[in-house]
Amino acid sequence: MVYAVIDVGGNQVIIEPGKFYDINYIYANPGDTINFKRILFLSKSNQFKVGMPCLSDVVVKAKVLRHIKGKKLTIFKVKPKKNSRLKKGHRQKLTRVLVEDIIS
Repeated sequence: MVYAVIDVGGNQVIIEPGKFYDINYIYANPGDTINFKRILFLSKSNQFKVGMPCLSDVVVKAKVLRHIKGKKLTIFKVKPKKNSRLKKGHRQKLTRVLVEDIIS
C-alpha cells in the first residue's frame, strides 16, 4: 500500500493513488494535470520517508476533475439589547482532484 501526506492549500491531506480528494480551490481548468511538490511523508510497502520539512525527490501527479462548492455554513450574529441581528451564509470553493500517481 502506497500513501503520502501532502501539504496543499494550508492543509495536510493523506492521499492514495486512484482516489479523489476535495481540496481548497486551485486555479486550474478541469482536465489539467498538476504536480504537488510539498510532500511531507511517503510510505511504500514497509519503507517510509519523512521530510524535513519536505521530500525533494517525490512528486504527486493529480488531475483536476471539477470545481465544486462546499457545505453551506450559516453565520448568525446577535447583539443583545441593541436590536441588531445579522445572518450571513458562506460556501467554500473547492477543487476535486484525482490522484493518478506518486513518483519517488
